[in-house]
Amino acid sequence: MEELITRLSNAHGISGSEGNIRAIFEEELKPYVDEMKVDKMGNLIATRKGDGPSIMLAAHMDEIGLMVKYIDDNGFLRFVKIGGWYDTTLHSQRVIVHTTNGPIPGVIGSKPPHVMKDEDKKKPVKADDMFIDVGAKDKEDATKMGIIIGTPVSIDREVKKLANGRITGKAFDDRAGCAILIDVMRRLSEMDVKATVYAVGTVQEEVGLKGARTSAFGLDPDLAIAIDTTIPGDHPGIDKKDSVLDIGKGGAITIVDAAGRGLISSPVVIRWLTGTAEKNDIPYQTDVGDGGTTDATAIHLTKEGIPTTVLSVATRYIHSPVEVLDLADLQSCSDILTQAIMDVNEYF
Repeated sequence: MEELITRLSNAHGISGSEGNIRAIFEEELKPYVDEMKVDKMGNLIATRKGDGPSIMLAAHMDEIGLMVKYIDDNGFLRFVKIGGWYDTTLHSQRVIVHTTNGPIPGVIGSKPPHVMKDEDKKKPVKADDMFIDVGAKDKEDATKMGIIIGTPVSIDREVKKLANGRITGKAFDDRAGCAILIDVMRRLSEMDVKATVYAVGTVQEEVGLKGARTSAFGLDPDLAIAIDTTIPGDHPGIDKKDSVLDIGKGGAITIVDAAGRGLISSPVVIRWLTGTAEKNDIPYQTDVGDGGTTDATAIHLTKEGIPTTVLSVATRYIHSPVEVLDLADLQSCSDILTQAIMDVNEYF
């Protein structure tokens, strides 16, 4: 699992440019499924056929990133944010600019504090005032490098180990879910599974849950589980009243997110996952959130409605280049899902 999430996290694929991640998905899933296809939106759908209920497991492949919107006369790149960035986390980061000639490195710069007015120093620098420096001499030089309007840009970070089984890196939201999904399908390939399982790598979750909406419509499964990350309340700056979750204490099963504006999970699906975890002594947590939402929101409103919940990995500093998670939580999520799918006929 550590090798898998490292490979996925270190790869690059912002919303709308998920091809690198999809290629890893295809390679990793191919031995464990009966068929595989890429739909019109770019979602990867890998199917393991069975005679029981159909279950959709969805993990989004995209990460938040940037896109070139303007190249000035001096060769500096202005950009738009793709997905939910907190501007402060972008400042002074190294990036990869994915040009038509291949990837090239760059850095995000802004006006230095030495020349700022006192009142400006008191304010965080906004993304609108930042730019990307790739070392170009001028606009023509940047263009020769293969940089055009619409070139995607991702953060240049690689996974590093921390203490106590924890790791840090970019895009654990949602490469953690991708790693879990692949591991579950690997394990199910060695078991007598009755259900039909759709392993779906969705696109464009970070910009509106788009791939989940279209893939769920096409598949119309009996049940669905989105695999994602969520916010723990175990570090400075956040209180337990805001999140009861801790990293390292098991996968988090969502009861409600976005205070009900997003997902109110199906009670029977919750009983299925919590009952499986308790029966098999697998650590888990339950989560009620009032912030963001996931692919599950789009999936559960598809057609006549699909019973759905989310199984998440509590992850610190989400939507930053230095997210932190505990590898034990990946294992917990994989254990819960694998066993739940094996026991699905006991609940449905």
